[in-house]
Parts: sequence; structure tokens; C-alpha cells
Amino acid sequence: MPEQQQPVVFLGEGTKRTRGRDAQRINILVAKAVANAIKSTLGPKGMDKMIVDDLGDVTISNDGATILQEMSIDHPAGKMMVEVAKTQDDEVGDGTTTATVLAGTLLGKAEKMLDDEIHPSTIIKGYRLAAKKAKEYYEAISESIVLGDKKLLHDIAFTAMTGKASEGAESLSNLVVDAIIQVAEQKENKTVVDIEQVKVEKKVGASLMDSELVKGIVIDKEVVHSNMPKQVQNAKIALVDAAFEIKETETDAKIQITSPDQLQSFLDQEEGMLKKMVEKLKKAGANVLICQKGIDDLAQHFLAKEGILAVRRVKKSDMDALAKATGAKVVSRLEDLETSDLGKAQTVEEKKIAGDDMTFIYGCKNPKAVSLLVRGGSEHVVDEAERAVHDALGALASTLRAGKFVIGGGAAEVAVSTKLRNYAKTIGGREQLAIEAFAETLEVIPRTLAESAGMDPLDTMVSLRSKHSSKDGGAIGVDVYESKLANMKAKRVIEPLAVKTQALTSASEVAEMILRIDDIIAGNSKGKGPEMPPGGMGGMGGMEM
Repeated sequence: MPEQQQPVVFLGEGTKRTRGRDAQRINILVAKAVANAIKSTLGPKGMDKMIVDDLGDVTISNDGATILQEMSIDHPAGKMMVEVAKTQDDEVGDGTTTATVLAGTLLGKAEKMLDDEIHPSTIIKGYRLAAKKAKEYYEAISESIVLGDKKLLHDIAFTAMTGKASEGAESLSNLVVDAIIQVAEQKENKTVVDIEQVKVEKKVGASLMDSELVKGIVIDKEVVHSNMPKQVQNAKIALVDAAFEIKETETDAKIQITSPDQLQSFLDQEEGMLKKMVEKLKKAGANVLICQKGIDDLAQHFLAKEGILAVRRVKKSDMDALAKATGAKVVSRLEDLETSDLGKAQTVEEKKIAGDDMTFIYGCKNPKAVSLLVRGGSEHVVDEAERAVHDALGALASTLRAGKFVIGGGAAEVAVSTKLRNYAKTIGGREQLAIEAFAETLEVIPRTLAESAGMDPLDTMVSLRSKHSSKDGGAIGVDVYESKLANMKAKRVIEPLAVKTQALTSASEVAEMILRIDDIIAGNSKGKGPEMPPGGMGGMGGMEM
């Protein structure tokens, strides 16, 4: 009789392990829950989510990346879905909800294939083939755009904004287009756009329609001294990142003062040093000082006497933006300041906005850095408007980098889905099922748009497929405002190609990664710390599947 082998125990006490099909089921369940949590926010008619944190702070948004960042998600698979939205946001600035919903739907379709005994490796191979081909199809149906086409750029910005700042989307999108055109640069026949050069300042008060684009920079700081001028015309600006103060000595030093005369002499010396600093500034021809560090009270007095407007403790990012906008150089040593280092602006002015003093630097000649001042009736409105501006900036920047756009409203998704189904037939085998599942996944976008507009999703998809199978149906999509199918190109609903291809890449890669996992080992360090629940996601209990 053969000797019975004892099971080998290699995991510590308190370690929980889920293997095989159960591990895949839990991960897919969690990923689907995350996708379902933000699915209803998709599109112009998407609903908002209210997230209340532990401190009672409230965030109201329909921006996928914002919602997922604010939600408390504990499960690792859930965190991977949050990473999808973050990557999409960092890369192209828009399409975060699309990427997350696609990832969740791909995994939902994979779950059914796993139930039919199709191996995860086969599904992954099929998804890879489909993602590669889908990108080619998107590229094939895309159209070109150039920097000078303001109307098309406005349509892209407006499409990205709708649903977030609906009442002010028209005027805000015009401001965003102007901002992007201002900071865009042509390098080696390519359009280069750095959206960091568009500084977005938000202030509660007035309405979204009162938002303005400043062809220069807005600094959320006040003029340091009451006797300084509040407005300077024909400004010559010095950007200094050294303190206008008498600093401590580099090495430890001890100063002994034995008489009042010595003390007075010491104070006079200090005053003389500050006077020299101001004289150096005046000699260079500066009438505005923007300082990254502090300005001593006595130095403020001397600056005011010379009629120099000064602002202190300005952020480094603002200093860099000012350098780009005004043509100034940031000087680290005041002794090195030359007239050629000064920047120029038509006006530097302190204005009171919503009870706070802010410094406006505008009228810069051909500025490559601008500011967008976003206004709104309440903090929540301003925050959501800022997120809408961020999406529009990202959408325009990614459009100009790639120079391509596709038709929105779900039209591009149905067109690519139709082509993928035909492609699947040429592959055959079990991979064909995965490619067909990928094609169905793309259709979740128009289906969700139809649901948010109160349309019947099944009838909508049948009609859409029928129209796209005809020769002239490639631009037909879901018009959420009229709750019917329409030519979305005629409706001027267009989106950047880069947003679509990045969403495909992010969604398919995270789906492949989650499908590869067949073992979840959750252990506590020496029996301490919280245990990971089998499907646990803090703050998402009772989520519908």
C-alpha cells in the first residue's frame, strides 16, 4: 500500500487564499462593480454622483476619474480599474468613463466565455487581436484636423464638456480653444501643445458665463504693501526666486553687541543691504517684482517708495508660466539681474475677485502661457466647471498632437464593431468568440448613451446596426438631446481619435491582466492589519451587478 503524502503547508497562519475559477470570478465581479458605479455618468445626459468622505466633504461630479479617485475602494482588482481611469486622464485628459466601462464590459464578456470552458489564454489572445485591429479601424475612419480650424476645435471642446458645465459649455469651449491656439507651437511640422501652460484659476462668484481668458497670468496673490501702485502700465517684470531679506550666515556665527551704537550700526548695515537690493532692481529698469520667496517689511517700504509693484511667495509653476508669457528670465541671484532678464506686459493690476485680491498680468506680446479664470455660482459648480475645462484642454491637446478626430455619439464604436465582426469570421476557432465579444463590448457606449436619453437600448442597437450595414450609415449615432438616431457629423459631435485608441489600450490591457490572475493570496503581516474581504470594496456595498 503506497505511503500517504502529507500536504505541504507553506503559507503562514491567518493567510487567506482563493484559487482558480473563484479567484477569477471575484476579480471580475469587483471590476464590473467599479465600471457599473460610473456607467450612468457617460455622455451629455449622464447622471452625477455625490461622494461624501469621512470628514463630511462633498464632491458632486460625473467625471469618471474624479469619482473613482474619491471613492474608497479596497480590493486590488478595483484599484486596478481606478488606475485605468488615471492613465486615461494623464495621457489624453478625457474618456475616463469610457475606458473604465469598456474594461468592466470586457471582463463581463470574458466571464461568460470562462463559464463555457474557454481558457483565459485563448480569450486574452482574441482580445489582443481585436484591440490591435480596432485601433486600425478607428484610424481608417478618422479625419484630419489642423490648428487653424477653430470651428472643428470648438466642436471637440464642446463635445468633451457637455454634461459637466452644460449651461456655460458654449462660452467655456470658446475660451479653451483660444487658450490652446495661443499656447500651441509648431515644431518640425508637428503641433506641440503643453496644457500645463494654460493655468486654470477658479473663483466662486458671478456665473460660468463670466469666466474669462487672460492672455497672460493670473496669480492668486495680493500686492504686498498698501503704498505700492495697484496698477502698472507698460510693465517691466523681474522674476526673482531669491528672498528680499537679510538671510542668516551660511556657517554658524555669533555677533556680540556691547553698546547701543554698535546695535544702531548693525541695523543701519542691514537697512543699507536692503536698499542696495532695491536699487539694483531699479537700475535694471524693473517696475514690477514677482518674488518666489519672502520680502522683508523694510524692503517692502523701499520698494513702495520707488513705486515698484511687488508680489511675494509666488508658486514655482506660476513663475515658470510667467517666464513663458512675458519673456522674462527667472533670476536666482539679484546681483546678476540685467535689463535683458526683464519680461514685458502691457498691464499688471491687482483686482478684487469674489472678496480676494488677485494679481493680473496681461497684454503680453504673443504669450505662450495663458490663464483661464473660471467663475461659478457655488463651489461645486466651479469645481465641476474646472473638471470640464480640464477634459476639453486634454481633448484638444490630444487631437492636435495626433491631428485626427472621429465622429462621436457612439457612431465610431458601431462602425468599428461592425468591421470587427467581419474580421472575427476570418480568424475562426475559439479566438473568434473573443473578438466577437470585443465587438459587442464597443457597443456598450451607444447602448449606455441610449439608456441615459430614455431610449430603448435594444431597439436602438438593432436600428444602429441596420443603418451601419448600409453604405451611407457610418456617421449615424445616438442623439441624446432629441432621443433618436441622427447623423452625428451633421450635428457636429466629434471626438479625438487619441481618446478612443487610448481607452481601447487601457481597457484591453487591464482586462488581460485581471484574466491572468488565478490565485489571490491575502495574508496579514504577523497576524496584524486588516484582512482583505473576498470581494471587499470599502464604500461600495450593495452595488448592483
